[in-house]
Amino acid sequence: MNKINRQNLIKRLIQSGQIGTQEEIKHHLHEEGIDVTQATLSRDLREIGLLKLRNAEGKLYYSLAETSNSKFSSAVVSYILKVARAGFMLVLHTNLGEADVLANVIDSDAIPEILGTIAGADTLLVICKDEETARKFEQELSAAI
Repeated sequence: MNKINRQNLIKRLIQSGQIGTQEEIKHHLHEEGIDVTQATLSRDLREIGLLKLRNAEGKLYYSLAETSNSKFSSAVVSYILKVARAGFMLVLHTNLGEADVLANVIDSDAIPEILGTIAGADTLLVICKDEETARKFEQELSAAI
């Protein structure tokens, strides 16, 4: 099976249920007669752009990136516990160990109004281009969490 067909199958697997680990994906692929190395699977997941979201019980699962009117993906919102603003900066609070993951998601979204992020263990500083942008993002994120 070629790369495109394999990645399309992975997308269908992700859409069919809440798969939480690469090992689960690898198992489903094996059931379909496709054996892949861990390196190939990791590269496929990165190229597909899968996100890790948290369900109501707190369990992480893979999801395809969504498009919406929001500047922020549902993955971003799923990590945020609390939002505060200081001038042109946002302070986002997460569970312990998730701020760096959230920073990577925000940075990969390449939102032009965000100049950069700085992550600690459970706190993320988001530097916006100006106060108005920070105010707009604060309202958007506060309404979504």
